Amino acid sequence: MDAFLTPHFWLAVGQIVLIDILLGGDNAVVIALACRQLPAAQRLKGIIFGTLGAIVLRVILIAFALTLLQVPYLKLVGAALLFWIGVKLLLPQDEGHSEFHTSDKLWAAVKTVIVADLVMSIDNVIAIAGAATNAGEQHQMPLVIFGLMVSIPVIVAGSQLILKLMDRFPSIVTLGGMLLGWIAASMAVTDPALVLWLPQAGSWHYIAALGGALGVGLLGTALSRRMKNQATHLR
Repeated sequence: MDAFLTPHFWLAVGQIVLIDILLGGDNAVVIALACRQLPAAQRLKGIIFGTLGAIVLRVILIAFALTLLQVPYLKLVGAALLFWIGVKLLLPQDEGHSEFHTSDKLWAAVKTVIVADLVMSIDNVIAIAGAATNAGEQHQMPLVIFGLMVSIPVIVAGSQLILKLMDRFPSIVTLGGMLLGWIAASMAVTDPALVLWLPQAGSWHYIAALGGALGVGLLGTALSRRMKNQATHLR
């Protein structure tokens, strides 16, 4: 019990809470994008179920976190998947049949949230695991679980706020998709298979991230317009 009163323990608690607050915004955007076409009565359910599913997966990821970051090409695969999720979430709700498409069905939206969050959570998980390490090995998992539990109200509240903003300002949907492109490119350039070939200093990472954001925005917008034109011709 005395171990829980040590400065190291509470320093780790503070670090984990700060990490969740700073990094929870990305997850809130994904959840809002995936749930924006749900009926109003199901939106809160989609947010809560999606968040809980993502939290469970993060706890499982903790045990493999350090190893996962060292696997070549894993971040590249995750980045490609996240990029495509970002594009698909910008497409009209009634077009296409991809499993990652925003859906008006609760469980399809929850699945989109979990898959996207799983891809995005690797760095988040590492940050939390690193903070928990400072409190001593015997407290790592309790601290990790605590940190993830703290993130639940942050993400749920953030998702609801973003959903309201999306209803009022539809352009936020495009910005949300571009955020996923930014994260995907940032993840890709740090893959162990590329770090020896790409510059790791200066503004390179920001340029790559901007390219990913613009890529999602342009591709998503182009595909969306094409689908709407096709739908118009079929009528």
